[in-house]
Amino acid sequence: MSTVTIDLIYLVASVLFILGIRGLTHPRTAVRGNMLGAAGMLLAIVATLLDSQVFGSGASGFGVIVAGVVLGAAIGAVLALKIQMTAMPEMVAVLNAFGGGASALVAGAVLVGTEPTAQATVAIVASGLIGSVTFTGSLVAFDKLRGLLLPDAPVTFPGQQPLNFLLGLVALGFGAWLVIDPSTTTAYVALVAVGSVLGVLLTISIGGADMPVAIALLNSYSGLAAASTGFVLSNDILIITGSLVGASGIILTRIMCKAMNRSLANVLVGAIAATDTKTEDADTVYEGRVKRTSAEEVAMLLDTAKRVVMVPGYGLAVSQAQHQLRDLATVLESRGVEVEYAIHPVAGRMPGHMNVLLAEADVDYDKLKEMDQINPTFAQTDVSIVIGANDIVNPDARTNPKSPIAGMPILDVDKSTSVIVIKRSLSPGFAGIPNPLFAGDNTLMLFGDGKQAVLDLTVAVKENG
Repeated sequence: MSTVTIDLIYLVASVLFILGIRGLTHPRTAVRGNMLGAAGMLLAIVATLLDSQVFGSGASGFGVIVAGVVLGAAIGAVLALKIQMTAMPEMVAVLNAFGGGASALVAGAVLVGTEPTAQATVAIVASGLIGSVTFTGSLVAFDKLRGLLLPDAPVTFPGQQPLNFLLGLVALGFGAWLVIDPSTTTAYVALVAVGSVLGVLLTISIGGADMPVAIALLNSYSGLAAASTGFVLSNDILIITGSLVGASGIILTRIMCKAMNRSLANVLVGAIAATDTKTEDADTVYEGRVKRTSAEEVAMLLDTAKRVVMVPGYGLAVSQAQHQLRDLATVLESRGVEVEYAIHPVAGRMPGHMNVLLAEADVDYDKLKEMDQINPTFAQTDVSIVIGANDIVNPDARTNPKSPIAGMPILDVDKSTSVIVIKRSLSPGFAGIPNPLFAGDNTLMLFGDGKQAVLDLTVAVKENG
């Protein structure tokens, strides 16, 4: 296939990628956007396989490439079908790791197999450094999310930030050495090794509360690594795709930082979630103030409600209660109750986590209200039902300047006439601090597993009607 034809196909694929990203900005068009992006990627892969440098590499070489494509597609299909929605953040972290690792490997292969130009060597350095940081950093993020080896809390030690800075300088030094003498593969190996250590150290200091920011940032890193590899290979579609992923990841990171009241500078140095701020202990906040309730009591409260707002959190995802929550909302709506869902930007463990779970349960997109849209209406809400959320509804963020989450935008559920909190216990959220909402005068605590509690509540509402 001629170079002109391939470039035209790459152009069409690029347009599909852009349209796909645009579609992903709204739940109603997300499925179509995903399909457009997948179609663009299919076109790009086919065009690349038909490139004379690939297709003409010999039957054995081309066969290995096709076998790799088929095997990768099969693994991807199995993962897509088997992965649980609650494990989607871990899946994203693994995919980021694959992207970063592939970039570093491809750049290394080009360095060994060819005589790169000065521009290509600079791109190789960028691919190796960013790719290795992304690879190990994403694996650490996966481990923290999965709870395998590392604790969910930030892992810090004295001198950690100076060490990170020193490792960054060492990595740049090896990169400069490689640019001066591209034949020195030792410099590239050392660059990747230092970058790998740096990726671990940058990510272990991130706590679970800030993992949505980390995932978005690592996604951006993987895009930048891919774009650098595009310059290494002189491949236009890789440059365009990587740039789109890198840019969208940075934008999303900025949105997440704003939603969590974190600065981008703190994220970049891996210092998010670290704080020495003192706060009240749980006994002081909760003692003698928490009011336990039952499904039957809540059903009586809902019987007179005209407006109800559902507030899902990570606990909803863990208990897989989205379908039961939809059923409860359906029963209430059949009685003329207005039901909406309040979505915090960082509810769950990745951006859009709650939107995906509720869409899986066929909840009407129009009922999903973003934080800025729903907050002014809480004062006119009869009952807010919080399912598994904690930090995103903690009023300390708004009222206590000494709180570690002070200034973090939250859902103002405490302004509702009544608040029902469905939770297993009074255990703290990712931020590790007590929540005064649970002891509020207008709050009732319905303790138990999220799915079972919502099922019991649905049955009680039906019986009460």
